Amino acid sequence: MSIKSILAIPFAKIATKKVYKWTNKPHETQEKVFKHLISAAKNTAFGKDHNFETIQNYDDFKKQVKVQDYEGLRKYVDRIIAGESDVLWKGKPLYFAKTSGTTSGAKYIPITKESMPTHIKAARNALLFYIVAKNNASFVDGKMIFLQGSPILSDKKGVKLGRLSGIVAHYVPKYLQKNRLPSWETNCIEDWDTKVNAVVEETIHEDMTVISGIPSWVQMYFEKLIEKTGKKVAELFPNFNFFIYGGVNFEPYKNKFETLIGKKIDYIELYPASEGFIAYQDSQTEKGMLLQLDSGIFYEFIPASEFFDENPTRISLKDVKIGVNYVIILNTTAGLWGYNIGDTVEFTATKPYRIKVTGRIKHFISAFGEHVIGKEVEKALNDAIKGTDINISEFTVAPQVNPESGLPYHEWFIEFENEPEDINDFAQKVDASMRAQNIYYFDLIEGKILRTLVIRKVKKGGFHEYMKSIGKFGGQNKIPQLSDNRKIADVLTNFLIEE
Repeated sequence: MSIKSILAIPFAKIATKKVYKWTNKPHETQEKVFKHLISAAKNTAFGKDHNFETIQNYDDFKKQVKVQDYEGLRKYVDRIIAGESDVLWKGKPLYFAKTSGTTSGAKYIPITKESMPTHIKAARNALLFYIVAKNNASFVDGKMIFLQGSPILSDKKGVKLGRLSGIVAHYVPKYLQKNRLPSWETNCIEDWDTKVNAVVEETIHEDMTVISGIPSWVQMYFEKLIEKTGKKVAELFPNFNFFIYGGVNFEPYKNKFETLIGKKIDYIELYPASEGFIAYQDSQTEKGMLLQLDSGIFYEFIPASEFFDENPTRISLKDVKIGVNYVIILNTTAGLWGYNIGDTVEFTATKPYRIKVTGRIKHFISAFGEHVIGKEVEKALNDAIKGTDINISEFTVAPQVNPESGLPYHEWFIEFENEPEDINDFAQKVDASMRAQNIYYFDLIEGKILRTLVIRKVKKGGFHEYMKSIGKFGGQNKIPQLSDNRKIADVLTNFLIEE
């Protein structure tokens, strides 16, 4: 055990105690953040346009600032891109995180001198909580891999531009630089197939202890390792004991991962976004992720069931309830105001405040008034595979409104690693779970408006082929797990197993 791993334990204990100081004063912490945000931005263009000078409390703020997405703030972002200062936040941003928008094209999310450190600190603290929980930091002596986008940044009027994961690559602490893989050169490879093959070559003979990334792309890395060596991941990396992920619900992929790895490991879930680092898993025993209340973000919440109403309920942290599905709204030290990032969350605890991501407000199925959301389809799959050796690589769900014959239905596109022996029995189990969770779906089935769901088996590698076909292969790109239209489903029919 190195000096670095020995010192990491007392350091982790000190750092996590500091976190508990604000978790024990959640409302006071959020009020402090709110006042700082309003005071710091009152002389910006946005602050002047929205009378920040007159805002005394949250009720005042709601009257002055409406909830909006990127399009709502775009005229201000465009001014920053053009080189203007003091627009959404004082000065100019350090970076623009470039993301893909469904309606906006490319989006440029500002990251400022004040907001950037919160991304790094939250990621660090997630590891420190794990060290405290295990009272072991030996993993810092091994190699760590973070599958991410290219760290090469371009320039927009003096502001650096790149993917968030590429920007963060510039902030890896010096004490981890020697342990970090892949190499800078490999990280800069744009083509994902080429990049993963290069990562395999660089890591195959190393002592990998930490692996991180979006599950579907890490899965691809594991599969290539096994294909090259004929060995499970645990045989290649015996000291690999935990996986860090974010961006999707991991449960449907867990069986597949543990099959590829060859043993059970620990997991750390993160909730990073270009707009801010929102939460991370602070416990291996409690459900949910710790909401970051002291990271320059003032949170608002709107019940998802009301979001599309003319005057939806809009509340701060003190009024949230456990078990309600909320759209999360951000106000940040990067100058995002009343900002809807599109995610829905549910509180699993309030002492401290922990959340789980339940889906996307735009990703739902309600073609017949069923109001099916992400967490319901994920639970239905989990219920069906529980206690079996069925492994799922990827999936998505869409409505079939105009079938060639019979009643409409929900169509589930699933890529299996290990298929069920009886696909119809599996479909019935998934359908039964959906009925038990969603009364609208139950009534539509019983009322003969819908028939029971249909599963389409996607060929192995089919989802990757689909992503290539639409130019979104690799990196931080993810497939929506459900949608209210046929845009994805109709293309996926080209990648099905022929029955």
